[in-house]
Amino acid sequence: MATRTAPTAAARGSARTPVNRSGVKEAVYEWEGKDRNGKVVRGELRAGGENQVNATLRRQGIVVTKIKKRRMRSGKKIKPRDIAIFTRQLATMMKAGVPLLQAFDIVGRGNPNPSVTKLLNDIRTDVETGTSLSAAFRKYPIYFNSLYCNLVEAGEAAGILDSLLDRLATYMEKTEAIKSKIKSALMYPVAVMVVAFVVVSIIMIFVIPAFKEVFSSFGADLPTPTLMVIAMSEFFVKWWWLIFGGLGFGFYFFMQAWKRNEKMQMFMDRLLLKLPIFGELIEKSVIARWTRTLSTMFAAGVPLVEALDSVGGASGNSVYKLATDKIQQEVSTGTSLTTAMTNANVFPSMVLQMSAIGEESGSLDHMLGKAADFYESEVDEMVAGLSSLMEPIIIVVLGTVIGGIVISMYLPIFKLGQVV
Repeated sequence: MATRTAPTAAARGSARTPVNRSGVKEAVYEWEGKDRNGKVVRGELRAGGENQVNATLRRQGIVVTKIKKRRMRSGKKIKPRDIAIFTRQLATMMKAGVPLLQAFDIVGRGNPNPSVTKLLNDIRTDVETGTSLSAAFRKYPIYFNSLYCNLVEAGEAAGILDSLLDRLATYMEKTEAIKSKIKSALMYPVAVMVVAFVVVSIIMIFVIPAFKEVFSSFGADLPTPTLMVIAMSEFFVKWWWLIFGGLGFGFYFFMQAWKRNEKMQMFMDRLLLKLPIFGELIEKSVIARWTRTLSTMFAAGVPLVEALDSVGGASGNSVYKLATDKIQQEVSTGTSLTTAMTNANVFPSMVLQMSAIGEESGSLDHMLGKAADFYESEVDEMVAGLSSLMEPIIIVVLGTVIGGIVISMYLPIFKLGQVV
């Protein structure tokens, strides 16, 4: 009886088939057959159809006994965190000496998101057909920005791709960590306020009308706060569809305008930086990302002027992006980085001093990295402080709003009790 063994190198044609250039849609086929020695072998093959699978395997001396098209599950959206995890895994395997194509196979098969698996398979196929890794990444700018591709290209040119991927993974992990902290700090009060609005709306639409019917039988004048709450309730009952619809559509169009309109982005980014308490938190997170990005790019050997191309966009704020463009123009004409940053008038004195020391000592990447570490720790402390500060503030606000409504509705009952 034939023994079952792992496919040989020739039989593992799974992801080694070139992309079909004729426009035929390809799929992944799972196959089973026997090699020249009569041993059972299995594998996977990307091809345009079963006939192509048969022809490819026949040339490898394999007699196919079974072919089955793999059903692709609908994957989730690929997030920056997925790319960060992939980068870390790829860097770890390359440092361990695993060949690039094999590393792509391992990472792709082990990823729980089918969308990531498909993306990695497509990139692997491009690399296998002779495309450089950075060029393969550049085909998917929605997932791999210019900073990512520039660092990979620098690593390929210098022969230190594993080290650059490790540095890039560290950068992405720190960036995603600081983003998640900012989102958690901002989302908590927003979520509570949304829930409070829904609760108040329910009270206005369903509870207050019931009190109104009871008060109509009193035959006495109602207190002013009660009349105001009843008037608000009547407005909610009559126009609830307009209120909820207007808020929903207004929020949607506002977010779309924020994403697509440059003037709106600049206005909102400036406004966010000027917010009380939260403005300082956002500013520190932007400075942390800015210095971390420039440190990573400069340490990778990317020239300063070219590195500044990616730094502004990576900061995540239009104000700092515009400032970075001005810094780049000044640096390209021979101005020192510290002087250009001082002229931009958006960086605190500590960052300027660290930059000046780094330029004088020839360790600019190290000093900028230290500045990034400092501001990341500042963000951590501010987020922890805000979490403890926001809870009592939110409780007071909710207690005032909902408690005011409740008291207003019970005032007529208290008044009636005094008369009796």
